[in-house]
Amino acid sequence: MLLYNSAVSGNCYKVRLLLAHLGLPYEKVDVSVVDRTGRKELLGELNPGLRVPTLVLDDGRPLAESNAILWYFGDETEYVPQDPYERAQTLQWMFFEQYSHEPYVAVARFWLAYSGKPEGFAVRRDGVMKGGYAALDAMERHLAKRSFLVGDAYTIADISLYAYTHVAHEGEFDLDAYPAIRAWLDRVRSQPGHVTIDA
Repeated sequence: MLLYNSAVSGNCYKVRLLLAHLGLPYEKVDVSVVDRTGRKELLGELNPGLRVPTLVLDDGRPLAESNAILWYFGDETEYVPQDPYERAQTLQWMFFEQYSHEPYVAVARFWLAYSGKPEGFAVRRDGVMKGGYAALDAMERHLAKRSFLVGDAYTIADISLYAYTHVAHEGEFDLDAYPAIRAWLDRVRSQPGHVTIDA
């Protein structure tokens, strides 16, 4: 398998983390998240969105969008529940990640830590920070009552939300007021086969 990847992207990290848990080998092609030069030539035939992660399966078929890749590899493993309700809850949290969490937590991190133009974030800062803290508040309420996001087990829902939550400080989000999230981050880090974002 071939993974078009950015080392700093939380979306790419999700995929690398699940593949590490599953012990699946792959090769990486590094793609910059800042410099988009040549992106069309590199990814145009594989992913119309020209984004990473993009994965090419061993049979040559491409697959894009981090959460779709998580579902593809996680389904029929311990990382996706078999119970229909818990499967739906897993998707619920993955949609939450893409629509209520990533657009704020990941965007702040990109602008402040990786864009090279943090001043470009000033105009949108208040709204982004408000949205990010709203997502963190929702996670804190949920995780205050349980160990993981879905059922009693670590799933791809946890992988999906861990990717950007554990580096939220790079976007100037302060997790000190979120003890349930911090405990959950520790539980995720303790899972067998865990790798760090810089691995």
